Amino acid sequence: MRNKIPGIFAALAPFVLSLLLASCGVGEETGTFVYPLGVSANGRYLVDQFNVPFILIGDDAASLMVDVSPADAEQYLAKRASQGFNVISTELICNSYGGGRSDASTFDGLIPFTTPGDLSTPHEAYFARCDGMIRAAARHGLTVMLNPAEVSGFLGLLRANGLEKCRAFGRFLGSRYRGFDNLIWKSGCDFQTWQTDSDNALVAAVAEGIRENDQRHIHTVQLNYQVSSSRDSSRWGPLIELEAVYSYYPAYAEVLVAYDRTPAIPVFLVESDYEFENEADDERLRRQAYWSFLAGSCGHVYGNRYVWPMLSGWADWLDTVGAAQLGRCKTFFESLAWPSLAPDQGHDLVTSGLGTFWTEGEIHSGISANDYVTAAAAGDGTLAVVYVPSERTITVDLARMSGDVTARWFDPTTGTYHAVAGSPFPHAGPQLFTTPGAHADGASDWILLLEAR
Repeated sequence: MRNKIPGIFAALAPFVLSLLLASCGVGEETGTFVYPLGVSANGRYLVDQFNVPFILIGDDAASLMVDVSPADAEQYLAKRASQGFNVISTELICNSYGGGRSDASTFDGLIPFTTPGDLSTPHEAYFARCDGMIRAAARHGLTVMLNPAEVSGFLGLLRANGLEKCRAFGRFLGSRYRGFDNLIWKSGCDFQTWQTDSDNALVAAVAEGIRENDQRHIHTVQLNYQVSSSRDSSRWGPLIELEAVYSYYPAYAEVLVAYDRTPAIPVFLVESDYEFENEADDERLRRQAYWSFLAGSCGHVYGNRYVWPMLSGWADWLDTVGAAQLGRCKTFFESLAWPSLAPDQGHDLVTSGLGTFWTEGEIHSGISANDYVTAAAAGDGTLAVVYVPSERTITVDLARMSGDVTARWFDPTTGTYHAVAGSPFPHAGPQLFTTPGAHADGASDWILLLEAR
């Protein structure tokens, strides 16, 4: 077909095709339609434009817009896409708090506002650079979770500009980015003063301004550390379609708080311990992910100390154990009918060996010390998944399953499965399951997969 196009049109055809694909939300690298993202009919997870469930696997690259060249951004985006990531969380404007410079300039001197500190003076060259980064992400099949003005770095700027300028800045962003399919808007981040109404109103004004001119994209908000979730603030309930859980404690506790709110909206773990920070080891990174997914989360944003602020040599830190583990986690859940899973909050499935549900304790180390089992099951009894964070025997009521049960242990460190002796089991009464032992890293966390025939 293409060979029949004469002259210059033949040369332009691939370029025109790539533009058409990008406008439809097709990643050049993946060749699949993904975005714009929406919310499932039951409000529990995200879906792509064809209503296919979308499990959010994100990477924090806060300073991407300001710290790397477009060519280096392509390298980063291609790598993360190849590792199974499908979302990149970043800041539209970024100063030293987010890994950039104090004046929020790019590495080569572009500033976001022609009059420093004035939201009403956007600098076209700066925002055009950001546009290119977002389009590059689309070419790699990646959705960008975009923070319009990270509160931790720019609350002073918002205060100085006032409500009306904040809302007008939001309108500018809504008009500029409503045509970009691969976006989720994320406000806040380390928003320690959201309970101060005047501060909360300023941040919300930007989001409200965006929504005036852009009704296509999902919004979320990240509130305060050490633990929070988006709808802790009643102001944000009407503004968001996706609830962000922020926790430096065992993640399942706050995910369940968010999951149980009404009306139901998808919940995801927006931030917990990052790789190479807070002495987080590989096991702690796994716990955060599996605990949150089996407590009802539809996604998890990972972070890496060298990557989120794009430290010198960041490209040498992309191939890490933490990134590989999260990829295995995604592959595991995508192999299942994961949207059918609901948390086993009443312990109807796992009846003993549960460990202790976290209520209070030290941050960071409390994650590694906690021994609570999270489990989730499909309502029709065909599928159940149990995360056992340390060596033990648990009791599972197989009468909750709909047929004879095939049981396997999944090793989260290698992505391999191990048969359970005696499987398949009849779906009648309690059955004991003992974890297989320690991994090479010395940890003993395993996932029990139960499938009914």
